Amino acid sequence: MAQEVKSAAIWLLLLLQSSAIVISERTRDKIYQPIIGASCFRRLNGTHQTGCSSTYSGSVGVLHLINVEADLEFLLSSPPSPPYAPLIPPHLFTRTNLLRLKEAGPRIISVVLLINRPKKMNQFSHELNCPNQYSGLKLDNRTETVTCDVTNVGNTWNPWGTGLLHEDFPFPIYYIADAEEIDKLESCFEKFNNFDYASHALRSLCAVEVKSFMSAAVNSEVCMRRTNFINNLGGSKYCDPLEGRNVYATLYPRNSPENLEANAARRVNANEKFIIVSCRLDTTSMFDGLGLGAMDSLLSLATLTHVAHMLRLLLPTQSTLPDPKRNVLFVAFNGESYDYIGSQRFVYDIEHLAFPTRSTHSTPISFENIEFMLDIGTLDDIRNIKLHTLTATPLAQQLLQKLNQYAKSPRYGFNVNIESNVGYQIPPTSAQSFLRRETKFPALILNAVPGNKYYHSVYDDLDNVAFIYGNTSEDYTILADINDKKYFDADSLQMKVRNVSSIVAMALYETLTGKQYQGNEVASSILADEFFYCYLQSSDCPLFKASSYPNSPAGLPLPPMRYISVLGGSQESSGWTYRLLGFLLSHPEPNVPKENCSQLPLFYFAGLNGTGECRRTTQNFTSALSPAFLIEDYDWRSGQYSTWTESTWSQFSARIFLRPSNVHEITTLSIGIVVFIISFCLIYIISSRWEVLFEDVPASNAALFN
Repeated sequence: MAQEVKSAAIWLLLLLQSSAIVISERTRDKIYQPIIGASCFRRLNGTHQTGCSSTYSGSVGVLHLINVEADLEFLLSSPPSPPYAPLIPPHLFTRTNLLRLKEAGPRIISVVLLINRPKKMNQFSHELNCPNQYSGLKLDNRTETVTCDVTNVGNTWNPWGTGLLHEDFPFPIYYIADAEEIDKLESCFEKFNNFDYASHALRSLCAVEVKSFMSAAVNSEVCMRRTNFINNLGGSKYCDPLEGRNVYATLYPRNSPENLEANAARRVNANEKFIIVSCRLDTTSMFDGLGLGAMDSLLSLATLTHVAHMLRLLLPTQSTLPDPKRNVLFVAFNGESYDYIGSQRFVYDIEHLAFPTRSTHSTPISFENIEFMLDIGTLDDIRNIKLHTLTATPLAQQLLQKLNQYAKSPRYGFNVNIESNVGYQIPPTSAQSFLRRETKFPALILNAVPGNKYYHSVYDDLDNVAFIYGNTSEDYTILADINDKKYFDADSLQMKVRNVSSIVAMALYETLTGKQYQGNEVASSILADEFFYCYLQSSDCPLFKASSYPNSPAGLPLPPMRYISVLGGSQESSGWTYRLLGFLLSHPEPNVPKENCSQLPLFYFAGLNGTGECRRTTQNFTSALSPAFLIEDYDWRSGQYSTWTESTWSQFSARIFLRPSNVHEITTLSIGIVVFIISFCLIYIISSRWEVLFEDVPASNAALFN
């Protein structure tokens, strides 16, 4: 009987405990409401830390909506119940305002919320006026690049830059894009905060808590030393180097095998000649996981892809070229937003005969193998492009003549103007890594006049490039006729990319064959349509499906993230670009069965109809990790290589709740102390007088007290 009573008591206790947990969960849900958004985070280089961080337990601030500049004065002039969390629309999210909030400090401003109300916004760029200001081409031991004059803002490569991406803030900054979430915040502010400001300190107010604590601090040198410290027994990571993958492919398969043992010295095939056509693969923004880079880098990636595809379909076999050892190497460099990580590593590998890697079983490429480099930079205004070179050379003059021959030809009607620009005023593109090594390197850069007011920000999206998906369901693997204009307007993004890609491809065609292009086929605007849909709207798209293995899992219904990230982070963009270049540059192998099409260079693609086809590919990856993390005892302050790292963190979250007033908190604490003292006194009295209070003890239990 006693055992049954004991079991029943245990079950009752468990039931009460589970009920208490459920009730507490429900109570918590009533107290807090989560807010969905994206957080600013911390990055570090060899000398500084940039970005944002909350306190370890989370930063809390009272909501205050900023509609006009004057609303900031309330927060910065002895507000009644600090700390506050201002809700700021993009047009007021300026460098001046943010630095004023930073100067006020976390005692006054503990959180900043950027809300997606872009109606009054006309520019929004967090990058410097001179992107990669300290890592480009330098002269006379200068610390800053000679290719951009920061003192003349109107003549820089990003005149609208605020530099906020490179500032360090003592509070978290949280971006809320969803309209319902913004309405929730504004409603809470109006209901509890937006009246009788004099009594803020006397009543409960709507507040937000943001958790985004960053583990790293000071700079990359300190952070990496802490991570690699011999006594770090727990294996804690405080930061990781920014690291990704460059994607490259050759127009023709290389016929230069290397069958050497692992320790044997590598030898270059001096007969091989390469024309490098390159662009930037990545983009960045202040907030984690956001930033499509539609204008700042995706236009150049689209152009490179279309040039590769057009040349693949137009050119004869390599053996019939005037120089059968000539090839084109297409490269999309990753991490260029952070001091040219990808191109610096590419140059480093070529210097050390480490590109391509031994695993490709091909001979290494040296600088002597490179005939010239055509780097495709930002194409803000595709109708007005400049060909930049450090010095005037016959090579540059010849290429400019070829480009303009097709750009201004009435037969094609491209209506594109390409001018020459000679001198040190060259754009911040991957070519600077090559020119920094050797100023005589034959680098030519195609770049438009700056016009992107949303460079490196969350608003450089499909609206910024006026993209509208045509969804033609037509064959995008074939070239288009020059007179075929039935699907897109002349001013559409698809047609602009078609035009500039065709011009570049025609000029390279003439360079490779020695013959002027006379055909009517041009780059496909339908391919451009599908390309931008995949990269700007959804990875679950026809082009990505065709570039994958048959019946592969579909991509996410979101555009691929194009931030370089860290080892183990998302590499969606490089992965999809790898497959896409492989598919568009590959040659069909109809006689190879599926079971024998599993090892590179053979790859089994789903193809246009999704049934599957074996093709011979040339694409591959190469590491985009800065040499600074490979060189032993590297001088982190030398500025020779990129030193960017990213802090680790445990979570990003935000939630709103009613924060009690100071009077309420003091009253609650005082009552608790009084109750504690009274309880302590009662317990003392009871324990010291128990024989008086409990003198009528039943005889049957008297033995228990003896």
